Amino acid sequence: MTMNAISRSQVYVLDQDEALDFYVGKLGLEVHTDQDLGFMRWLTVNLPGDRQREILLEKPGPPSLDPATAEQVRELLTKGAAGGFLFMTTDDAHKTYEDLVAKGVDITDEPMERPYGTDFGIRDPFGNKIRIGQMSVQP
Repeated sequence: MTMNAISRSQVYVLDQDEALDFYVGKLGLEVHTDQDLGFMRWLTVNLPGDRQREILLEKPGPPSLDPATAEQVRELLTKGAAGGFLFMTTDDAHKTYEDLVAKGVDITDEPMERPYGTDFGIRDPFGNKIRIGQMSVQP
């Protein structure tokens, strides 16, 4: 057996409509799937043109969490202690940074030159951390 791709990642969000505003409205991602499954809203986004990899924007709750655990996760998210982590790349880290600052995105780290390229950090409205990097060509 051989695995050949990561197709989905997941981050918890407290409000899926607010998550859409952030991930689509500010970061420029696209809605991949927005479907009411009855027991939950299956809401995924993807980078423009990349329909193979999705990010599930999941509210803590059933079916993956019982009510007590979901409440604990919501509390930890609110405190900024249980957020997920996403890594994205860009062709121009400084321009992307300037665009996100202009849109009012919460910047956690300004662009910095590193051995692998230039990157910076942002945070979504729910405490999930995101690194955006312009990767240099590695030998």
